[in-house]
Formats: sequence, structure tokens, C-alpha cells
Amino acid sequence: MSAYEKLQSELTARPRRWLVTGASGFIGSNIVEALLKLNQTVTGLDNFSTGHQKNLDQVRSLISASQWKNFKMVNGDIRDLAGCQNACSGVDYVIHLAALGSVPRSITEPIICHECNVTGFLNVLIAARDAKVKRFVYASSSAIYGDDPGLPKVEDKIGQPLSPYAATKWMNEIYAGVFATDYQFESVGLRYFNVFGPRQDPEGAYAAVIPKWISALCLKQPVVINGDGETSRDFCYIDNVVQANLLAATTVNPAAVNQAYNIAVGERTTLNELFKIIEEKLRRRDPKMVLQKPVYQDFRAGDVRHSLADISKAEKLLGYEPKFRVSDGLDLALDWYVRNV
Repeated sequence: MSAYEKLQSELTARPRRWLVTGASGFIGSNIVEALLKLNQTVTGLDNFSTGHQKNLDQVRSLISASQWKNFKMVNGDIRDLAGCQNACSGVDYVIHLAALGSVPRSITEPIICHECNVTGFLNVLIAARDAKVKRFVYASSSAIYGDDPGLPKVEDKIGQPLSPYAATKWMNEIYAGVFATDYQFESVGLRYFNVFGPRQDPEGAYAAVIPKWISALCLKQPVVINGDGETSRDFCYIDNVVQANLLAATTVNPAAVNQAYNIAVGERTTLNELFKIIEEKLRRRDPKMVLQKPVYQDFRAGDVRHSLADISKAEKLLGYEPKFRVSDGLDLALDWYVRNV
């Protein structure tokens, strides 16, 4: 039995109380779903600026009525300290996901990015400390590696940030370290690498590449690739991320806390390869789909050229075992993406 399977059994037998910020978002709603299916008591905190009520509605449709009764949604903003304190009251674990998560948006709107991602982060961190929660797990990012050219990315070697978004995530890790030193407050940072899966928004100027491309192919619209297509990423299916969050929140390994971890698969896929994989799967699903070539445009400011994670630290200290590779995840998520074009 894997560490995660063992944890799922333990949680089902002994429910805990959780706060998930950003609960109506892509990652947040998937974590809420997983927790409720394990009969946990969950509070969600979100201002719905980037998340959607429809994500929570889908969660409700996938669980039992008794499990849904264990969920309370609070419409609030992490920039409001009092609201964060109220949400943290009586909670065992905090999973902090609420943020403005777009590199391009952070470049055009650096002030609001800082307000949400740094001031908001600090508010939730203070509220969690004051409520004496057992563990604070927060979303960091692979963007923190910046201009460091080394591959694979190893946690203790980062470069200079290439965007305000990356700078805010670096500051999150610094604050978490300060709170560990000054207040003995336990936290775990998870550096996500290009997460994808159901409930990922295909719309908007800052949509992630996988839902955006699937939507474009289904609607017979141009698929735009920034650069020459040889940019590579470590794409990580959402179920892997859910696993990492629950393991990080509940680990009893003293060496595992007050650390940051790469959360990915440890495999690199170029954008050109990704396009071919998606197109092949869509054509297998619908043989009548017309083939089209992608449109290449300039590289996007703030983007790193290559990204690949070394996940050995998370495997060793957290017991993390990613079960889904890119192709596996696309097989599981494709129907959802197509239905929600």
C-alpha cells in the first residue's frame, strides 16, 4: 500500500477540519472534492475573481448529499485579515491556493499581483498561525526557478525571477521560512509544474495551454504556440497535485516540514509534442476532425525556456508517487475538456 493509499484510509476513519483558499478554482475545487469524498469537514474561502461557482456545483454532483453537508463556502478575500481569521477558526489544516496565477497578468498588473499573492498570503499565514492550525500548505510555483538554466530543477538551486508572479512566489517561501524560525509554525510549499485536468478554465487571455488548445481544435480555431514550439514543460495531472497536498498537510516526518517541494512528474514534453498528443487523442475520439497546423508567434515575456522537475525530494520525504503521466491525464480529462468547450 502506498503512502497516499494509507493516508486515505486514515482520513476516512478519522475526519479532520480543513480550510481551502481558492476553493472555487481549478486546483482548489479538485482538492475540495477529494477531501469531501474522504468524509472530511471543509471550509472554502474565495472571492470568485478567477474561480467559478460552476466548479463547486460540479463537485456537488460528484459526491453524496451527506458529504456535501460537510462543506461550507465563505465568499471572502484573502486581502481581508479579519475574514481570513474567521475562516481559519477551528481548522486543523490550511491549504492555501488563492492567488493571481498568471505570469502575463503579473507583468501587466504587478500591484494587484503583489496584493493578492504576498499581502494576501501573509494574511492567511498570520490567521493560520493565530488559529494554531497543525499545518499550512501553500502553492508555490516552478516559476521560482527563473533564469537558472539547470535541468532538472532541484529545490535548493533557483535563479532570478523573470516575472512579478515568480517574485511573489519566492516571497511566499521566504515568509514561510521566517514564520518557521520566529514562531515555530509548520508549513510546506509545493512548487507546481504546469498542472492540468478537469475544471481548468479554457477561456480568457491567460488560459493554460492544454484547455486553450483543446478548445481551439474543437472550435476549428487557430492554435497559437509561443516561440518555435521546442519550449518544454513538465505537465502534471491534477490528481498528482491532490495527492501531494494531502501528504504534505498530514506528514508526521519531522524532516518533511518547513520545506518546499517540486510537484510534477519528472518528464519533459515540448509544446510541439504536446500539440501532436492532443491532436491524436482528439482525432481518435472524433475521426472526422480536420487536421490543422499550429500558428507560431513570438516568445512570451517572462516565460522560461525549459522546465523539468527533480521530484526525488518529495518522493523521499513525503512519500509522493505521481500516478499519472501526460498521456494518462489527457485520457482522463479529455471528455471534460471537450464537454466544456
